[in-house]
Amino acid sequence: MKIWQSEIDLNIVTERSKQSMSDFLGIEFIDVGDDYLTARMPVNERTKQPIGIMHGGASCVLAETVGSTAAQFCVDITKYYCVGLDINTNHVRSMRNGFVIGMAKPFHLGKSTHVWGIEIKDEAGKLVSVNRLTMAVLER
Repeated sequence: MKIWQSEIDLNIVTERSKQSMSDFLGIEFIDVGDDYLTARMPVNERTKQPIGIMHGGASCVLAETVGSTAAQFCVDITKYYCVGLDINTNHVRSMRNGFVIGMAKPFHLGKSTHVWGIEIKDEAGKLVSVNRLTMAVLER
C-alpha cells in the first residue's frame, strides 16, 4: 500500500536535507518504496565516540532523520508538518567502520500522530539497532 501524500523521490529528499545535521553527518537517502524510506550513514570521525565505536546518538540521528523525513511526505504539506515527539533506541551491535543503513516503515499513520519503526543494519544486513519514533502532526 502506497503511503505517500506528496511526490517523493530521492532527489527531492536529498535537496531538503542540505544544510542540516544529516548533511553534516553524511547521511544519504538511498531508496524509497511504496511504504518505506531508506538512508545510510558513514561510521567515521563525525559519528564515533572516543572509544572508536559509533555513538548511540548518531544512531538516533539516523533514525530520526529517515523517520521524520518519511513522515513529512505522509501529510499534506500545505496544511500540516511533522515534528519528533519521542524516540526510543535499542542498541544491538556496535560498529567501528563502514556504513549503517536505516529503513523507516510506519506502524501507525494517524491524524495527530505517526509511529515509525526504523531498523538500522550494517552493510551485511546484521541488525545494529531497533528504533521507534513518534511524530506529532501539527497544523500550519
